[in-house]
Amino acid sequence: MPEYHNRELSWLEFNQRVLDQALKESMPLLERVKFLAISASNLDEFFQVRVGSLMLLRRSGRKTRDNSGYTPFRNLAAIRERVLKMNQDQYDLLNHTLIPALAQKGIVLLSAEQLTDIQRSQTAIIFEDNISPLLTPLAVDPNSPPPIVPALHIVLACRLVDPADKSTRHVLIPIHENLPRRISITTEDETHAFILIEDLIAAHADRLFPGENITATTAFRVTRNGDIAVEEEDATDLADEMEDVLTARRFADTVRLEIRASAPRDLSRMIQNVTASSAQEIYRHDGPLGLSSLMELAFLPDFDHLRDEDWPAQNSPSITPGASMFETIAANDILLFHPYESFDPVIRMIEEAASDPDVIAIKQVLYRTARQSQIIDALIKAAENGKHVTALVELKARFDEARNLTRADELQRAGAQIVYGVKNLKTHAKICLILRRESGRIRRYVHLGTGNYNETTSRLYTDLSYLTCKSEYGNDASLLFNAVTGRSKLLRFQRLIPAPSAMKPLLLDYIAGETERAKQGLPAKIIAKTNSLQDPDIIAALYTASEAGVEIKLNVRGICCLIPGEKFSRNIEVVSVIDRFLEHARLFYFHQGGDPEVLISSADWMTRNLEKRVELMIPIDEKTIKRRLIKILEAYFRDNQNAYHILPDGSSEPITPKRGEKAFRAQEYFYTQAKRVAKAREHERSMTFEPHVPQE
Repeated sequence: MPEYHNRELSWLEFNQRVLDQALKESMPLLERVKFLAISASNLDEFFQVRVGSLMLLRRSGRKTRDNSGYTPFRNLAAIRERVLKMNQDQYDLLNHTLIPALAQKGIVLLSAEQLTDIQRSQTAIIFEDNISPLLTPLAVDPNSPPPIVPALHIVLACRLVDPADKSTRHVLIPIHENLPRRISITTEDETHAFILIEDLIAAHADRLFPGENITATTAFRVTRNGDIAVEEEDATDLADEMEDVLTARRFADTVRLEIRASAPRDLSRMIQNVTASSAQEIYRHDGPLGLSSLMELAFLPDFDHLRDEDWPAQNSPSITPGASMFETIAANDILLFHPYESFDPVIRMIEEAASDPDVIAIKQVLYRTARQSQIIDALIKAAENGKHVTALVELKARFDEARNLTRADELQRAGAQIVYGVKNLKTHAKICLILRRESGRIRRYVHLGTGNYNETTSRLYTDLSYLTCKSEYGNDASLLFNAVTGRSKLLRFQRLIPAPSAMKPLLLDYIAGETERAKQGLPAKIIAKTNSLQDPDIIAALYTASEAGVEIKLNVRGICCLIPGEKFSRNIEVVSVIDRFLEHARLFYFHQGGDPEVLISSADWMTRNLEKRVELMIPIDEKTIKRRLIKILEAYFRDNQNAYHILPDGSSEPITPKRGEKAFRAQEYFYTQAKRVAKAREHERSMTFEPHVPQE
């Protein structure tokens, strides 16, 4: 039996846990819709990246086995079998549970056949005025090269017949992503009725082809290989090279063809030929394609009663409203636990720096940013104000490349110095360094985190932010930026632990230290929270530690290639928490003989993070913050509402309360605690009298 789970199948089991949330009858209806959409969106990216890579390996003829013993061919076959089952679960849930339940609550999906005469007239006007002008039909000529359709767009395939000579031809109508998927339909009552745009176009497409009759239509959707690498050795301009990659990705090889199960045979054959799809790449669905677009429904206005109660981010008790962020950080190191605690202090720090006359320079890594990023706006303002702004923009942040290119150009035009990542490595570290002149010397303020500088995801992902002006962290931050921008070596710093140079060796040393203590009969314990666990060396070290008697508790959200519960891993427990917020923080604890080492990190325990990316691991020394982080880690292992045990066969089992045990939900606990502490701090402030200082 291999001692290593298959990476792809492990990821699919994670996505099953996401889908399981949608299957929960206790979940509010629109939250179930949201989780279904997330599971579909996850699959889109999985096919673009992981399946795309495997298909390239298979086509190259390589039969190399991965760590789980799978060849590319076997991997693809196993993926297809598992995805077919997952698709069946998705559409059974949609058709038999969610659509009827939504209709009962006044959210009604209509087919073209269900429209009344008045509604047909309404949709005809919508089609003529707002949709038809934006459509570009593409003829399919058997004697000419097939038209190329872009990835992940819904495309309508039509069979046309000429009444004069009875000749038949086929046409494709790509539906541009700028068009809304959901078209609202007026009803006599107060229900929210809508029709999908592909059904509306199919009902009126004959207007695009005067003199011909449409005798059949079907929708399809193609997924293309998104794992297209940048040829950095030959790229004289990385930004230009990335633009070529973005274009190539839209029209790369097909890795999945989704088509309606009801599609006529001739249209199916035509679509298969046009997309160059083999039978193994075709997935037939009994319902609408592109279920990720259901996310729109989850946020419909006027249906708050069908959603979870809002959990607004709380003010951290460490942050005084209105006080300078620099004074606040100078007084004490600060830990923020997002999204329970607001991300605003991080934004405030950068916005203050942009206007502060004493700030000389801002240096920051930008990996994934929000569409309307306050942080980038602040950096632009800082550059315009004459600050020295250095932005390390990672153009190889997959699927965010276009946005990063655009914003990098704006920064450059404002006067910022732009560095496009590091050759042959992705820069994934989360760090911002601000240099400020104080009392005749330079003081460095640093933000170090586990998540991106993205205001949107900071409200949806659980992450940790650490703010400090301790000199050793600031000095290391300067050395890191100098190494990255100056293309010098990443050496071991005073406090910060970078990858690819030092992080993995140190993690292995920490694990080995616990192993040695266990062999000596001393207490030994490892607790780790990470999004993915795949690195073979880390896994092997954990197996050795387990066999020596180290107690190991792992909280792994997604991929887990480690096999728990076997003879060689009997002391390892693996849980996965799937709840309303995406678990994203990386947090590690090593007992160290009673003087624990606690670290936060931007890196998962995957080979790509530890060996092929610029990452940071940050040791936390401040005792109060360290104790808080340990409590956060331990709370996840008390969850018996939204946690799963990872089983030896790779599947998942929900953790339920034992007899007499109270229900405990970690995310709800974190939010309740943040709310309680914020309220207590607000009450404390309201009881404190501050003297009025007259203005001069």
